[in-house]
Amino acid sequence: MIPVTVFAETPAGAICLFSLLLVPLAMAGLALIATGLGRSRSAAHAMLASLCAVAVASIVYVVCGFSWSGFAGGPAHVWLLRGKSWNWIAAQPFFLRGFVLDGSPASLAAVFGMFGAGLAAIIPLSATMDRWRLRAICASTALLAGCTYPIFAHWAWSGGWLAQLGVNYGLGQGLFDSGGAGTIQVVGGLTALSMVWILGPRRDKYSAEGMPTAIPGHSPVYVVFGCFLAWVGWLGLNSSGAILFQHILPGKVALIAVNTTLSAASAGMMALLITRIRFGRPDASITANGWVGGLVASSAATALLNPASSLIIGIIAGVLVTYTVDWFEMWLKVDDPGGAIPAHALAGIWGLLAAGVFARFPGQSSPDGQWLAQVIGVATLVGFVLPLTYSLNWLLDRVYPQRVESDGERQGMDLHELGAGAYPEFVVHSDEFIQR
Repeated sequence: MIPVTVFAETPAGAICLFSLLLVPLAMAGLALIATGLGRSRSAAHAMLASLCAVAVASIVYVVCGFSWSGFAGGPAHVWLLRGKSWNWIAAQPFFLRGFVLDGSPASLAAVFGMFGAGLAAIIPLSATMDRWRLRAICASTALLAGCTYPIFAHWAWSGGWLAQLGVNYGLGQGLFDSGGAGTIQVVGGLTALSMVWILGPRRDKYSAEGMPTAIPGHSPVYVVFGCFLAWVGWLGLNSSGAILFQHILPGKVALIAVNTTLSAASAGMMALLITRIRFGRPDASITANGWVGGLVASSAATALLNPASSLIIGIIAGVLVTYTVDWFEMWLKVDDPGGAIPAHALAGIWGLLAAGVFARFPGQSSPDGQWLAQVIGVATLVGFVLPLTYSLNWLLDRVYPQRVESDGERQGMDLHELGAGAYPEFVVHSDEFIQR
């Protein structure tokens, strides 16, 4: 056995460390996509909010989040139910006291968890463009990184009860989510849904008859460039997660790169094709959402898929994201300018379920009960994480209203909260340019 203190010096450890350092590019990509899909008068606010969300998430995760998430084999609170041992929450000290960051698998898992918290914190920003206060964003991010995210991360990644479904009830390998399709993406997407419900739609988004008004994003260039950055970041996310939580051999990284790219490419092209057929022209923003949805869906079990399965997963993710963007907006009155809920929450749920269908474990097909374990994971996200994150943010909204005043929304978040616009030398379109 390789001593844990020199894990980073092994080929697997070196590749894992390098892959981890690519993950912040995924954060940058999502920040650019959110900014490009919002109004020009809130562009600087969107980018600063993304930076603040990552900063707060990183700090809070180190202060207390890692204490709840921990790592596999670490100290935890265990309950005995009907003769079975269930691991519910980690028992690490605050501020990483006594925890040595020496390149061991446990220390790299801590870095992965910190980056995952930052990535999850950016997701709600694109759904709440033009109306969420910066201070409220920081407070809500603290709740995410200090409570909802680390709890589910422990259950899925650190030997928690969802991971134990295989050992205790014979449900395959337990919940399988090596790249964070559920732990990062669905948690972030459900937080986005909660915030949209709490904040309500943007001013003038819906007519008196309840019909949605098109408010196009101000920069498709930002959006598409963000897709490229997210792609590179996801290669690192899926590779490092598979090495840490699935213990794959370094050579499998080539398969991960192929599968991640195929899933994103097929989802993006499917979105482009559908919008071309429906609207007569391809839509850049929906195509970008499809691309991101493909990346998200690939994250649950990338190293256990073959390329054909990744292609199918991406195609279905592209169809799902493309059609549900309109469905959420039209029928549920969910004003999500960045398409974060379909691209992250729904695509992540699909990725978890697809892992139970298409994943092939070494020496065997998908183990008996694996799909049921994935379903239980999805049910936990929808039945526990969504009510929890909604309740916490609802209480926060009662203490400190999270939505900006109507004058601030009309003026733009840049001028209202930052005192200067992102494009001072250019004309910023007013509401007269909104398509009705």
